Amino acid sequence: MSPLLLISRDDAFLTHWAGLSQFGWKISKGQEVLSDLLLQVGHQTQVLLDARVLPLPLDLTSLDLFKDSQVVVGSIQPNDVECQQALMAGAAGYVHAYMPVTGLAQVLQHVASGQIWLGQDMLSRLLAQFSQAKPETTQAWASGLTVRERDVARYVALGHGNASIAQALGISERTVRAHLTVVFEKLGISDRLQLALRVHGVQLDHQNLGVSA
Repeated sequence: MSPLLLISRDDAFLTHWAGLSQFGWKISKGQEVLSDLLLQVGHQTQVLLDARVLPLPLDLTSLDLFKDSQVVVGSIQPNDVECQQALMAGAAGYVHAYMPVTGLAQVLQHVASGQIWLGQDMLSRLLAQFSQAKPETTQAWASGLTVRERDVARYVALGHGNASIAQALGISERTVRAHLTVVFEKLGISDRLQLALRVHGVQLDHQNLGVSA
């Protein structure tokens, strides 16, 4: 398991996050984002970063010290604006800072696979905002998909969950999941946010973008 660097000026945060040690992470702590600190910890580091340490918007991808790291931003008051700023900055996850350590462990394990973590409610709102901000302008993404696969993809791009899609299309949730698996494979993507971005033609600068719902 990769090293885990905790960055916060709040001792309460650091104490809570340190509970992740029980899951096998080798933990280091710091109060500032310093390149020498990250170098001491080593490459391929995961970082749990207090949103208050650096003001957002923040371009994590422009900082060389984060180029080999996966950064999860923890916020004391999670909100959609800060979440979007964190994602656009290159964060691999956005969570409530006091999320139980069992949940934090799942988040860190998930982003280790190269995806981004968001809660379902925040994901749905984010996808809905994408759809309002930039309507679908091309059908190129749908090449090779069946009519039903396109329908499922469009509902996902509007922020609908599997149950809502199943009800709208008159199919089972199991069938929705099966269609999504095929869509992901055909489009070479791995999650719902990547699919929504593809449908709406939105391009982000950082790589390995994904979301767990």
